[in-house]
Amino acid sequence: MSLETGAAAPTTAELLERFSPYFADIAAGAVERDRSRSLPHREITALIGAGFGALRVPVTYGGFGASMPQLFEMLTALAAADSNIAQALRGHFAFVEDRLAAAPGPHRDQWLRRFAAGEVVGNSWTEVGPVDVGTVGTKVSPDGAGGFRLNGTKYYSTGSIFADWIDTLAERTDTGKTVIAVVRADQPGVSVDDDWDGFGQRTTGTGTSTFVNAAVAEAEITDYEARFPFQTAFYQAVLLAVMAGSVLGAQQEFAAALAARTRTFSHGSASTAAGDPQLLQVIGEVTAAAFAARAIVRQVAVALQAAHESAVGIHSGSVTAAEDIAANDAAELASAQGQVALTGLATTAIAHAFDALAASATSESKALDRHWRNARTAGNHNPWVYKARIVGDWAVNGRVPERDWAVGAAKR
Repeated sequence: MSLETGAAAPTTAELLERFSPYFADIAAGAVERDRSRSLPHREITALIGAGFGALRVPVTYGGFGASMPQLFEMLTALAAADSNIAQALRGHFAFVEDRLAAAPGPHRDQWLRRFAAGEVVGNSWTEVGPVDVGTVGTKVSPDGAGGFRLNGTKYYSTGSIFADWIDTLAERTDTGKTVIAVVRADQPGVSVDDDWDGFGQRTTGTGTSTFVNAAVAEAEITDYEARFPFQTAFYQAVLLAVMAGSVLGAQQEFAAALAARTRTFSHGSASTAAGDPQLLQVIGEVTAAAFAARAIVRQVAVALQAAHESAVGIHSGSVTAAEDIAANDAAELASAQGQVALTGLATTAIAHAFDALAASATSESKALDRHWRNARTAGNHNPWVYKARIVGDWAVNGRVPERDWAVGAAKR
């Protein structure tokens, strides 16, 4: 498989062949990282060095030119090895997609080459404290010398601690516009703390980002309205891959544990645990759940591929505005349906996997519970109960989902 200009994009099988050794290395250390809350700096560095961050970057720019379904197949496989790392790269792949969907030009080209060179972008959007829903407390101001300065504090900065750049939502003090400011992470005015204390996704590097007069180049400030229109669907789809990978990882680990089990019970249904039809049924049900989870992710990825192609078509004039709106609405609806279907499926299947083993499965040294904790934590993002209502409103009343929403302090 070649990354040289003019080479053909690889198949999914070729991508899996390339990255499987890295996934295996990641899986080998997943339990200890979870137990000690050790961040996977080495693992992410190796993965990015192998080109994983450039999966979607066109071959002509030095990437792999992977399709949306291929990307999400790879993210699911990565999540099966360690769902923390898949989620840590969520902001990076979203920013890659934003650049891919942007109008062709030198700035877009520069970013695509940065991705191919191994540069990583983190995520820093959610405001800290009593900031009203729909408002932005982080500010970016002209510095009088042709650049800007960023000031503010963000939380849920997933992946930013591993990143070269941080993708930040802010408000311009001179125009009042909501913008995206992309900040170099290795400057004195930027600090990222690993202060996330969730019971799952312990090593995603999620936490607080603080900006104190951080320098921002003028070229790296864009209006929020220019952001790729299927971004909420994309962000959610990464969480779906995280959950699907958690189910797949649990299925593989519990099946291996049952196969290796030497103890059984006098009231069991066979002389060995591995031959017990009741326990095999449990693993079969979890395996089927993993199959369904991956199918859901693939279906959402197909809708995202259509939205991406529509964005490209808008720039070339081959797609109308109405067609583009329809493609983006379809992607948002697909991700919402996927979330409603997958959240309960994932958490229930992983919890059920424990029925195939005995009390030893709860040993903290094995950390089998991390699969459930990770899926449960990913499932709590962007609550699915709201998405179920939105999907129902579409089914009954034909109302299309909103594609732009925010979180913040409730207005009293």
